[in-house]
Amino acid sequence: QVQLVESGGGLVKPGGSLRLSCAASGSIFSINAMGWYRQAPGKQRELVATLSSGGSTIYADSVKGRFTISRDNAKNTLYLQMNSLKPEDTAVYYCEFSVKLEKFSRPNDYWGQGTQVTVSS
Repeated sequence: QVQLVESGGGLVKPGGSLRLSCAASGSIFSINAMGWYRQAPGKQRELVATLSSGGSTIYADSVKGRFTISRDNAKNTLYLQMNSLKPEDTAVYYCEFSVKLEKFSRPNDYWGQGTQVTVSS
């Protein structure tokens, strides 16, 4: 099995910064795509940013230029650097990894437990 543990959420004032981390552990052969999603109260979960195994990134229009997704392959850890935070960024943030447990197995999707980010003065 694979476990994803998130950290780094919290309360920050508008214009501030936070860095989220998501560390994967378990029997991992390889990690394909990785991503961050968020869900605000009363809204559907939405994509924030994704990072492919080849290094390609996709960002939601609402976070372009403010958020940066990155990974540390040696640590199986995904990061989300969030700058110039706005109240509308308030949500629970989830990481998602597409993981192969064996060389010839299909990838499975695993999710973190979520971490609350609140942007408020």
